[in-house]
Amino acid sequence: MEQRVTLITLGVSDLARSKAFYEALGWQGQEVLETVFFQAGGLGLVLWGRDKLAADCGLEAGKADGFGGIVLAHNVRSDAEVDELLAAVERAGGTVTRPAAVNEIGFYSSAFTDPDGHAWEVAHNPGFPLADDGTVTLPDFGQAQ
Repeated sequence: MEQRVTLITLGVSDLARSKAFYEALGWQGQEVLETVFFQAGGLGLVLWGRDKLAADCGLEAGKADGFGGIVLAHNVRSDAEVDELLAAVERAGGTVTRPAAVNEIGFYSSAFTDPDGHAWEVAHNPGFPLADDGTVTLPDFGQAQ
């Protein structure tokens, strides 16, 4: 398996509400067959009905509340952009779950959930500089001894 991710699909309870939330944050998507596709840099973010997504994976949908063990991250170029994005999240109907502050590692970050409870981190981490197109290349953390 090549080391890459091509699509991230979020199971949602109300496709129109979720599409409207991401569009309110400035994303532009295409709806096809009750599925919304957003181009997100070099990968796609997809919104699809939670029950349909679970069935497609051969799983039961289960509860939609609580932490699911996955957090998506959106890095930005400044502390001010973190604050601006959080304000937009709240206006769009998301929930800030951790206010913006300098974290224990030393960079400015926050967390929020979308209307379906999908967790996101938003951060300005100068150690993970963004290219002009928004892509990040992880730094060399050195060899473990």
